[in-house]
Amino acid sequence: MRQLFISDLDGTLFNSQAKISEKSADLLNNSIDGGIFFTFATARTAASVVPLTKSIRVNVPCVLMNGVSIFDAKNCQYIRNEYISPENSARIASVLESLGQNGFMYKICGNSLFCEYTELDSPSMENFYNVRKYKYDKQFCKVSRFSDSCSENVVYFTLLDSFEKLDKVRQQISLIDGIRFEFYKDIYSSNIWYLEIFSDKASKFNGVDYLRKNFHFDKIICFGDNLNDIPMFNACDYKIAVSNADKRLKELADCVIGSNNEDAVAVWLSQNL
Repeated sequence: MRQLFISDLDGTLFNSQAKISEKSADLLNNSIDGGIFFTFATARTAASVVPLTKSIRVNVPCVLMNGVSIFDAKNCQYIRNEYISPENSARIASVLESLGQNGFMYKICGNSLFCEYTELDSPSMENFYNVRKYKYDKQFCKVSRFSDSCSENVVYFTLLDSFEKLDKVRQQISLIDGIRFEFYKDIYSSNIWYLEIFSDKASKFNGVDYLRKNFHFDKIICFGDNLNDIPMFNACDYKIAVSNADKRLKELADCVIGSNNEDAVAVWLSQNL
């Protein structure tokens, strides 16, 4: 039987410092060298995934931005992207502008990803920008309004703010046909939530399904921690939650293991294969 093991990153494979520990890297590489197929499914973009996972010899393309992209990390190449239509990008931009909500809009042109933003109007947005620009060398460009910049290259919107502010955005964008979103709490902050908006053709479910069909896997086992992992859980044959996972995800899991700070994913793989 041809099996794939696929893990979320933040809160699951990454520890609370947003890193893969040396122990996890060693255990995972031993398992991969022993013959398993292993990859990631994450909300992150290639800009941070590539440097943060370089210690792992991943041997299957990964799922990025909650299913927007299938990405070959070994060769740094996009295999497939799901774009938001220009009409829907304009509708989303209109909602954000009407509510005075700032955020980040991602575009993929050829094999390059870059990000546009309006204003860095909070410490959380400034931190998001600074980490990705200066630590991961992500390309950013400031624009006056998203509505002036909508094109066929838009793939993703990322908003981070309080639950109350983002829920107002969620209510309005949920009326737009052809898009979907993930709305979940930031695991690194006590009062910040993420609202991530993308094409309704993109999801961790569809990303996992693409890997199953195109790489001919008979069984897929996944690891997760947060609500945006529910689509991935629905696509997999066996579902594992870490102990620090959201309660609602644990209820969907076939198994609950140790925490992300205990190298639980790598330890489980080394002990069960």
